[in-house]
Amino acid sequence: MAKSAVSARNHILRALSKWPQDAIRPQVQFQDVLRKRFESKPTSGGLSDQEELKQANALYSLIGNRYKKKYPITGTLLQPKSNPTYFTDLVRELQEAPNRSWLDRFMLRIKGVVRMK
Repeated sequence: MAKSAVSARNHILRALSKWPQDAIRPQVQFQDVLRKRFESKPTSGGLSDQEELKQANALYSLIGNRYKKKYPITGTLLQPKSNPTYFTDLVRELQEAPNRSWLDRFMLRIKGVVRMK
């Protein structure tokens, strides 16, 4: 029983090592928080071995984009009639945000207040 608990914990820690880094908030990483939780406690909060293995499986499925592949988003779902470029603009903003200087961030804030286009 103890060997399977260690094995489940090792699966979780291995999955967390494969988790991508968050470029938006580099000082707070999801995998670091969970890694501390599973490394610090000899038992992970009263979870059974099966529950730990289910958590490891859920982490691996998220890392592998299992649900994105199983349920692809196609058609007009990504282009709402009210704002057809909303999701493409959102992805572009998320990609550009980590590389902005303080002046760029300040100008965007001013544009948001004044509503310049």
